[in-house]
Amino acid sequence: MKAVVFHDVGDIRLDTVPDPMIERPEDAVVRITSSAICGTDLHMVRGTLGGMKPGTILGHEGVGIVEEFGRNVRNLRRGMRVLIPSTISCGACSYCRSGYTAQCDVANPNGAQAGTAFFGGPGATGPFNGLQAQYARTPFAHASLVPLPDDLDDDRAILLSDIFPTGWFGAQLAEVREGNVVIVYGAGPVGLFAIASARLMGAGRIIAVDRVASRLDMARALGAEAINFAEEDPVEAIMELTNGVGADRVIDAVGVDAVRAQRDASGESQQFDEEVREITQGRAPGNDGPWQPGDGPSQVLRWAMKTVAKAGTIGVIGVYPPNDRFFPLGEAMNRNLTLKMGNCNHRTIIPKLVELVREGGFDPLGVLTQREPLTNVIDAYKAFDAREPGWIKVKLEP
Repeated sequence: MKAVVFHDVGDIRLDTVPDPMIERPEDAVVRITSSAICGTDLHMVRGTLGGMKPGTILGHEGVGIVEEFGRNVRNLRRGMRVLIPSTISCGACSYCRSGYTAQCDVANPNGAQAGTAFFGGPGATGPFNGLQAQYARTPFAHASLVPLPDDLDDDRAILLSDIFPTGWFGAQLAEVREGNVVIVYGAGPVGLFAIASARLMGAGRIIAVDRVASRLDMARALGAEAINFAEEDPVEAIMELTNGVGADRVIDAVGVDAVRAQRDASGESQQFDEEVREITQGRAPGNDGPWQPGDGPSQVLRWAMKTVAKAGTIGVIGVYPPNDRFFPLGEAMNRNLTLKMGNCNHRTIIPKLVELVREGGFDPLGVLTQREPLTNVIDAYKAFDAREPGWIKVKLEP
């Protein structure tokens, strides 16, 4: 079969690889009908998330058809159309039973303390081969896969595999309530769904911060006020818009890329990527000394700290390198702030969003801007990475 394979930092290829097989009784093999490119995939390609094993298939968003399954998969049938959540969960451990499916005790073969297991990620997450392929092995299929109704098409379903539930999770982490003023840093695909989710949860006012005009236009279409941080200081703008109070809730939907976006404007993005790779290896950028707190890129968190109101809540769903340890703890404590973060509990959230979309409560389709055949995947990665105008979310069709 054809699949997008990681070979090295900056080197991904569309290769011919062996078809996946059933390895455990809880497995299923799914024929992929739709996959997608996510900003998290770019972190692996750039090296800002280290530990990728050469030969790993990329991608963690998928919709497909069940082709075969193991003897312990008793709720699926051949030919069933399913949604594949990005994170993997067993459905039986105490974390899964409590809804914390991203912290399943069993799914990650590195052990119960290893954290989230997801498709197409670094060694620390499994690793599991990803979903940018013609077929995929899906572990714990009985507990992870979500059957799809016939009237929910692939274009909408693929947005429910990761980015919509992650945006929803960000609004949950930030504790969005009716009437709240909410800031969303980053108007990429996840940020746009964080905006939509905050609106669905009753936010009274939403402010989106980004520098890409097409993304800010889409944020406005979802009901947000837009701030372009390349044109004005976002802290000054937000404090003016909120009469000096700040926002009740802040969602960081961009993470380490907040600094990369600034470096893009000055032509320093490649240097930034090299610095982050050094951080992920435990070194201070530019020397061989130990990495120290404060050396890491945390621009969006500094903005968040200055624009959240006293006793407010910050929800972090943007990706940071594992060794990024910087956070202004003293300032947060002095202002009674709450900070929540983590990987989305996809399997817990997805079913309710499937029904929301199916019933017409929200149509996510506007975020999907490109549909590309898998044969064009390398060019699609380049365009998505370059933030070319209009490239918000890319669906891949094997």
